[in-house]
Amino acid sequence: MILPVAGSAAYIVLELLPDFAGTRSGRKTVRKVQELVNPDRDLKDAAYEYERAKTTENARRLAEELLVKEQFTEASLLYQECRKGIHEFDPLFMYGLARAEYGLQNFNKVKQLLDELIEKNPEYKNPDAHLLYALVLDAQGDFQAANHEYEVLHNYYPGAEASYHYAKLLQKLGDTQKALAIYEKILATAKASGRQYKEVHGKRIKLANLELRR
Repeated sequence: MILPVAGSAAYIVLELLPDFAGTRSGRKTVRKVQELVNPDRDLKDAAYEYERAKTTENARRLAEELLVKEQFTEASLLYQECRKGIHEFDPLFMYGLARAEYGLQNFNKVKQLLDELIEKNPEYKNPDAHLLYALVLDAQGDFQAANHEYEVLHNYYPGAEASYHYAKLLQKLGDTQKALAIYEKILATAKASGRQYKEVHGKRIKLANLELRR
């Protein structure tokens, strides 16, 4: 039996190293290999389930997979479908729709959606939704408002994403010294963190390092 490199790797992990496949690292390895073998598997599975039963949950799952693949128009249409009836102001669907519209660069619509989300769901707390709000303010050119939101996010957002965008805006506003200090903090946090943190936030860590080398 001749298998492609990725396929043979999956076979080795699943069949020849079953104990390793059952560990956290093994499961992560299997997922990575499966993504290489069939990168659209999750999207196809979600599409199949949606065609089989057009429930709100299946629509949400498919919309999430479409976002991953940056198919923003299709994701937006599904989230709009999800919001019909009793789910009109469901924060999960409103936030999902805002993400899709941000991908389409419909920034005014994103801000309107997020303002309405908070108005209808004042107890809703989501750091990623907060970051999206700051990003859209930044994209609209409302730098002072974006600066305020980034500053708040910098103090509580998990990971490097918010801090990186905060530093980029500070550079744009001419506060280079403070921006560099934030880049240094991103690298210091990464150095003190485990491998998983570095893998998840690797892109921003690398960009922060590049900024400090300029």
